This record gives sequence, C-alpha cells and structure tokens, in this order.
Amino acid sequence: MDTPVRYAVTLPGAPGGHAPPEVVVVHATGEWTAGGAPVYADEAGTLRVEIRADVARPLDAVPGAGRHTCLHATPLP
Repeated sequence: MDTPVRYAVTLPGAPGGHAPPEVVVVHATGEWTAGGAPVYADEAGTLRVEIRADVARPLDAVPGAGRHTCLHATPLP
C-alpha cells in the first residue's frame, strides 16, 4: 500500500472552552523519523507529526493541542 501524500489532522478544542476542533491539512515532507515513520507538516511548518495507522503523534509542541499526544489523522486523496 502506498503512503498517503496528505492527511487531515484533528486538533482538539481547548479543554473547558467548548471550542470546536480544528482540522489542519499536513503534507509528506520526505523525511522519516528514527523509528521509520513518515513525517508530515502543515504549510507553515508549525505542525510536524509522524503518522502511523491514522494516528498522528506531534514531533514538537503543538499550540492548542495541550497534553494530547495522539491526534486523529484521515488520509486525503
């Protein structure tokens, strides 16, 4: 199976703020983590994640994601 080129990653709203989640589109960077997972980033490069089995794990602190270390990722065509 081919690795998707882009994903939609859902960032949760602020706890207790009742804000809706934010969806960010990330694209493959051509980089790989030391563990062999592809690295994806948003257009600005502020959100960098590794994605395995439709779970995005932030590689850096994610503004607005708080303590969430597993984010839902949906492959896009």
